[in-house]
Amino acid sequence: MNKTPLNKVMLVEDDPDIREIAEMALGTVGGFELMACASGGEALRRVDAFAPQLAVIDVMMPAMDGPTLFASLRARPATAKMPIVFMTAKVQPEEIERWRALGAADVIAKPFDPLALANRLRTVWGKLDV
Repeated sequence: MNKTPLNKVMLVEDDPDIREIAEMALGTVGGFELMACASGGEALRRVDAFAPQLAVIDVMMPAMDGPTLFASLRARPATAKMPIVFMTAKVQPEEIERWRALGAADVIAKPFDPLALANRLRTVWGKLDV
């Protein structure tokens, strides 16, 4: 179990409306130091300087989808062990198992409850050994 508090979260979401809601849910309501990115490419350019403890990544994005970003983050020494939570509208059991089999720490369904999002991430974080 993780004893270090979760403070720094990276959010990668291409939809500006969902990104704005998640930013409010995690930053304003949740109190996290947040880096929000609109694409996988932007996330890769900014991740090292921000050094997040955990990332929340949309599965379906243009150019670089969530699983591709996941693989890119795993290939980098600085982010190889960073816990990643996928957010997706595809929440069939086989889809959730697919993301967990990749190594996702959790899978959050869209639409999500903005008031519960930060606590959900804290719960996931608390169960991890990082």
